[in-house]
Amino acid sequence: MPLASAVPVVLTASERHRLKKMTYGHKTPHQARQRATIVLVAARGRPNARIAVQTRLHVDTVRTWRGRFAAGGLPALADRKRSGRPVSFTALQVAEVKALACQFPAETGAPLSRWSCPELAREVVAQSIVGSISTSTVRRWLKQDALKPWQHHSWVFITDSGFRIKAARVLDLYARTWDGVPLSEDEYVISADEKTSIQARCRCHPTLAPGQARAMRVNHEYDRGGALAYLAAYDVHRAHVFGRCEPRTGIRPFMTLVMKGLTTEPYASARRVFWIVDNGSSHRGKKAIDRLTRAFPNAVMVHTPVHASWTNQIEIFFSIVQRKVVSPNDFTDLSEVRDRLRAFEARYNATAQPFQWRFTTSDLDDLLARLDRHTLDRQEESSARPTA
Repeated sequence: MPLASAVPVVLTASERHRLKKMTYGHKTPHQARQRATIVLVAARGRPNARIAVQTRLHVDTVRTWRGRFAAGGLPALADRKRSGRPVSFTALQVAEVKALACQFPAETGAPLSRWSCPELAREVVAQSIVGSISTSTVRRWLKQDALKPWQHHSWVFITDSGFRIKAARVLDLYARTWDGVPLSEDEYVISADEKTSIQARCRCHPTLAPGQARAMRVNHEYDRGGALAYLAAYDVHRAHVFGRCEPRTGIRPFMTLVMKGLTTEPYASARRVFWIVDNGSSHRGKKAIDRLTRAFPNAVMVHTPVHASWTNQIEIFFSIVQRKVVSPNDFTDLSEVRDRLRAFEARYNATAQPFQWRFTTSDLDDLLARLDRHTLDRQEESSARPTA
């Protein structure tokens, strides 16, 4: 009985291009690469037996994919839909597991602060929602609705009754405006605060410098060499910083920092110098304002709102200090910490540019409007919720 001839394969230019990309692409799955190779070789008129030898596949495999492409083109090279095994869980069970993930563990009596996928898998079995279930199945179901009960975010309510007024004054100063009037050339804006508890940790083994394919290595064990506070003031428009290291924070160390700045030029002869501070104990309230004004009549203290240190630009500088100077912490003693901070100040003042602060009073009003709408929606949800 004569053998049937191989199905002829004719390719268009676009099909040939696609098949070549599938054959030589680094991210192409292995099976897709094999099927594309079969079709490309078949388009040259090669018999199935020769293609099987060349690709090291069975001749029946070559015949199958050659025939499928000839009948259906490129889409036919994909796997056909399969029935798969029967569904193990009902839609109701899936919904119950997701609902459980949206509850606090304490509501079910579990001594946990938040759910993890293994703990959820145990709990749904304990509650007889399902007979048995794997952690990977729970994880897959939660991923469908982007549920992550093991994560948490914190927030704080606005408690300062003058939040908008205080925040707007700070933001206006960043835009070089005070009470609606632009600042003159001899008026300056300084952002000041304290970075507490900078420790001198002397590692028990020397820190290893980075090398090829190796990050810096820092020994976990250390001896404590004490701690100090770093008080700094940052000129937001000149990108100039001056600071002091003190054993601890307080009114006297803060006023010493103020004196260091306001007794030097250009601040000593300035018309006004605005000092933006938060509500820390060293510079809180009307007493701090009066104390500063008595010592330096050209100084104006401006407080940020309560729980709004993010409006104080010195916090950005402190984050730079933390990343570039303090971490990883490996100092023999506190004198080395002081020397490093002083040297970094000089380096920063020689190279820094003012921060590109883009948050304005208009952005503040938009933010407060969104918060008001969110609060109103929450109140409506609470009032609509049935009481037990």
